[in-house]
Amino acid sequence: MNIMQQIQQEQMRTDIPGFKAGDTVKVHVRIIEGEKERVQVFQGTVLRVKRGTTNSTFLVRKISDGVGVERVFPLNSPFIEKVEVVTRGKVRQGRIYFLRKLRGKAARIKARTDWHKGN
Repeated sequence: MNIMQQIQQEQMRTDIPGFKAGDTVKVHVRIIEGEKERVQVFQGTVLRVKRGTTNSTFLVRKISDGVGVERVFPLNSPFIEKVEVVTRGKVRQGRIYFLRKLRGKAARIKARTDWHKGN
């Protein structure tokens, strides 16, 4: 293992649970406003997960006051307090961008029933 891989391995987080596109997650993010620091929860559906080493990201979408809000989170960021998986979704694609066009009941994702067996 060369020095770059060793440094990247040290920076990676191991406390993030396994999730994939279609899952509903709660992302607890540390927000710093001036001198104050607080934790804000962003709950939504994962649209995609970009795998990698230290540059891994995941895209979460939620509906806030009738407007779709998407946010990209770096997986290994120190600003992420924790990630909780609320429900596992049953989808057939790795990137579910088609969810952006759907509204209301059409935008629902079926729950996966075999999610206790692993990822």
